[in-house]
Amino acid sequence: MELKEVKVRPETVPLRVEGLTAAYRDEPVLWDVSFEVPQGELVAVVGPNGAGKTTLLKVVMGLMEPAAGRALVYGKPFEKARQWVGYVPQRGSVDWDFPTSALDVAQMGLYGKLGWFRRPGRKEREKAMECLEKVGIAHLADRQISQLSGGQQQRVFLARALAQDARLYLTDEPFAAVDYKTERAIVALLRELKSQGSTVIVVHHDLATVPDYFDRVVILNKRLVAEGPVSEVFTKENVSEAYGGAVGFLAGSG
Repeated sequence: MELKEVKVRPETVPLRVEGLTAAYRDEPVLWDVSFEVPQGELVAVVGPNGAGKTTLLKVVMGLMEPAAGRALVYGKPFEKARQWVGYVPQRGSVDWDFPTSALDVAQMGLYGKLGWFRRPGRKEREKAMECLEKVGIAHLADRQISQLSGGQQQRVFLARALAQDARLYLTDEPFAAVDYKTERAIVALLRELKSQGSTVIVVHHDLATVPDYFDRVVILNKRLVAEGPVSEVFTKENVSEAYGGAVGFLAGSG
């Protein structure tokens, strides 16, 4: 399957976060966070547990109201830009016992274009199969998602996101609970999306792979610690500030 080239007006950026504060029951999870994500980059969002990484995605997608500030997708609130966004959730947030097949899940990525009342037809089935083939599990199209391995389940949701032909992909720990082969396959797919002009944001927990996988990094611990190109801001000082301790794997970094 050949991915579509993405064309975006030069005066817009995929994601702009402005003075964002978010809280659960009056307990701040994000505090006055501001940054921009340039077009066509592979971006990691890192930070310790409770740093607000998943909360950031929830606010971007309109699933949680911020206490202050805002997040804009190509200059618009999410509800006016949702057709441009593909989302891969955390595995732990999905009901894997729901009786549906891998193909059905992949086709869900097309519902935004179909509308609520039009059922998927042959064209949509072929598109969904192409996306399953792209992530290497077309042979499992009719398998119930509860019968798939963790890595295969993750690939199904990547296929769903691919079916959207999105401009911006938001992925929440896509490498969690997958084997090395699957992780490398996912990285290759995300890089291909980038090469086609899409922007990919990844909530990521493995600090050791950040320099190898990503162009840019956002380092959070409720507040924004640093953001920018990995080569410039992914330093011992910034990571130590976020995690509150030494990070030996960054030996040699400035």
